[in-house]
Amino acid sequence: MGGAQHSDTPVVGYRPCVGIFLLDRGQRRVFVGQRADVGGKAWQMPQGGIDPGEDPVVAARREMREEIGTDRATHLASSKVWRSYDLPADLARRMWGGRYRGQTQLWLAFRFEGADEEIRVDGEHPEFRAWQWIEPVWLPQVIVPFKRDVYLSVVDEFRDLWR
Repeated sequence: MGGAQHSDTPVVGYRPCVGIFLLDRGQRRVFVGQRADVGGKAWQMPQGGIDPGEDPVVAARREMREEIGTDRATHLASSKVWRSYDLPADLARRMWGGRYRGQTQLWLAFRFEGADEEIRVDGEHPEFRAWQWIEPVWLPQVIVPFKRDVYLSVVDEFRDLWR
């Protein structure tokens, strides 16, 4: 597939997920976490699988609780498309028992309503070792290259929410 592909429905052969574009209270910056399971500066926005039959907004709230310790956020918008990307071949073989080539994601925008002190990335199964708020225009510079096209597209789609 190469690069990000857009479709109206989840793509078969890709893991169905939600991506979370979590804006700060002023809606100028977006949450990113530094992955705990890889070296280097691997930053990403929260994301995670959608359970069979689970509503994407419910899945996003569950993922927020799991990954950042809170879901105190207002849902602002849902993407109009699913974005799919391939994992690097060596990673695809290790992840999910090789069942998926990559991920197909529905992105949801939220505005954080809590205090920064409520954000906890040290949960039971931590995904992040650090976190920060950054301006959305910087996302393509901090993200792993194989997700860059997806992030550029998400930033563009939700542009009216953070400008």
